[in-house]
Amino acid sequence: MPAVVFFRTLVQYVTPFILTAQRMNPIQAYLRMQLASNRYPILNLGFRPFFAGAAIYSVVSTLAWTGMYIFGLLPNSIALPQTVWHAHEMIFGYCMAVIAGFLLTAAGNWTGVQTVTGTPLLLLFLLWLGGRLLLASGNSDMLQAAAICDGLFGAGLVIAILVPVIRVRQWQQLGIVSKIVLLVASNMVFYAGTLGLLEDGSRIGLYSGIYIVMALIFVMGRRVIPFFIEKGVGYPVQVRNRAWVDIASLVLFLGFWIADVLQPDTLLVATLSAALLALHILRLIDWHTPGIWRRPLLWVLYIGYGWLGAGFALKTAVPLLDISPLPALHAFAYGGIGMITLGMMSRVSLGHTGRNVFEPPPVLFPMFAVLLAGAVCRVALPLLDTARYVTWIGISQCLWIVAFCIFLAVYLPMLARPRADGQPG
Repeated sequence: MPAVVFFRTLVQYVTPFILTAQRMNPIQAYLRMQLASNRYPILNLGFRPFFAGAAIYSVVSTLAWTGMYIFGLLPNSIALPQTVWHAHEMIFGYCMAVIAGFLLTAAGNWTGVQTVTGTPLLLLFLLWLGGRLLLASGNSDMLQAAAICDGLFGAGLVIAILVPVIRVRQWQQLGIVSKIVLLVASNMVFYAGTLGLLEDGSRIGLYSGIYIVMALIFVMGRRVIPFFIEKGVGYPVQVRNRAWVDIASLVLFLGFWIADVLQPDTLLVATLSAALLALHILRLIDWHTPGIWRRPLLWVLYIGYGWLGAGFALKTAVPLLDISPLPALHAFAYGGIGMITLGMMSRVSLGHTGRNVFEPPPVLFPMFAVLLAGAVCRVALPLLDTARYVTWIGISQCLWIVAFCIFLAVYLPMLARPRADGQPG
């Protein structure tokens, strides 16, 4: 598709977001949400379709990946090499959906301005879904169409978040928006590489993608995890955030990202990883209070953050002990991103569907425990028991599927129905 057609389509798509945001006052926004609540609750707020879509796609794509990796099935069923497809879809499929759902909801809370609901939200979701279906088509000719679909989705998401931020001049949120822009750009770099337009673009795009997702987690985790801990442990406590740790971790992680993309797994990367490990251990110490371990919605975030630290430890060991970089990558992805995103979806969905976050469903403990066991099977056990490497990978895939099936059984009815307290949203 020529560039002029692409940009014409882009303008046609994003214009309704801008016009809607400009014309709506708070009363109109409230009435719009009330109307949506009565007709299609799943389209009331961004977290509803995107959290549901992320969880369903997580199960479906992991089932497909298990069939490919363990059983040798579906050899020609996707438009990309199998390992590349798996990596891309976990980052730009699953993670992007979770990020979209979280930020489309959080932006409304930050700014007091209604984000997209109803038909615009549906269109945004369908663009995300379209990219997933096009890549699963088994036709390499669909790569360009998938790139356009993902590009339109990314542009729409950025604008949907940016418009309310600009309306109330909350310039401090531009750092979050810029990371979404970088994430979308990383996806486009991936497609440029896959389409033969940029040498090594697919690898650069994938690694940049996962590191930008981690950067978002570090920024948002620093904001919300201490708040959740202070409000959720059931007793007065004030956890600590050190400004110098915030600055140092940002600078070092930027260096780590650039170094590992340009010269992966070198001594420089190991040195930066060791420094980041020390900083994030200090952060976990500052956040710790014993009450965390009585609250699944707290310990899942805390342990997930710890898995990110484990990833830095393993990245330090890669050149020093001559081990594979894959355990580090999956400590970041399965243990860190997986546990934190499942924990955040669980908490946000409870709060924004009018339920008590301090009395979550009892099933959350086994759900998070299953995912934690899966992370151990994916990261630690293949290092300790190399003879049964493929077996441990298969078990980790099954445990991931079980955890997200539990989430869907509990949360899909919440996401598809009006709020329990009768409020809009």
